[in-house]
Amino acid sequence: MTGPRVLIVDDQSLVRTGFRMILNARGVNVVGEAADGVEAVSAAGQLRPDVVLMDIRMPNLDGLAATRQIIALLPQCRIIMLTTFDLDRYVYAALAAGASGFLLKDVTPEHLSNAVRLVGTGDALLAPSITRRLVERFAAESAPTRLHRDLTPLTPRELEVLTLLGAGLSNTELACELMLSEATVKTHVARIFAKLHLRDRAQAVVLAYETGLVRPSGSPA
Repeated sequence: MTGPRVLIVDDQSLVRTGFRMILNARGVNVVGEAADGVEAVSAAGQLRPDVVLMDIRMPNLDGLAATRQIIALLPQCRIIMLTTFDLDRYVYAALAAGASGFLLKDVTPEHLSNAVRLVGTGDALLAPSITRRLVERFAAESAPTRLHRDLTPLTPRELEVLTLLGAGLSNTELACELMLSEATVKTHVARIFAKLHLRDRAQAVVLAYETGLVRPSGSPA
């Protein structure tokens, strides 16, 4: 087996079995399963997976609470939320808690394996524009007041890059907008993540909205 070590968390055994078979068939190492959030936290502590496929709605401890606990325990672990709804309101909260993206449970086998490998490399699963649409829908009700996050460590250029990230621009689009090379843009993005202790682009988009850098329209504030 190659690639990231995966823990599958879902209260339906059929879902867990199906995902395990799909990933194993594509050479992805599934190290364990859990049927609820309590089991997930325990299994994560014992198995130390690289990626967790996490159902949102589960008994005993839901996926959102389990996500927070696992990230606190294993900061480098990447969590992909599983949902049956395209824009589940809890997914936004999960992104804010540190999840790296979400998948629908009817995901194709190829998309599932590609997604697991993608977040296993440290990237965010969601394209910035998809994250932006999700955040737009729920930011107002989930964060009625602006988040007081210290952005002073950022240079003016880095603040500009973060604002454009929040507006949904990709690295290629950022490079065109700012008339920079993509390599320079990637350097700016990496420095922003390091200075603000962000895990990936999904968290950057959430932060841009919650600090007021970007308005719900998707335009800079």
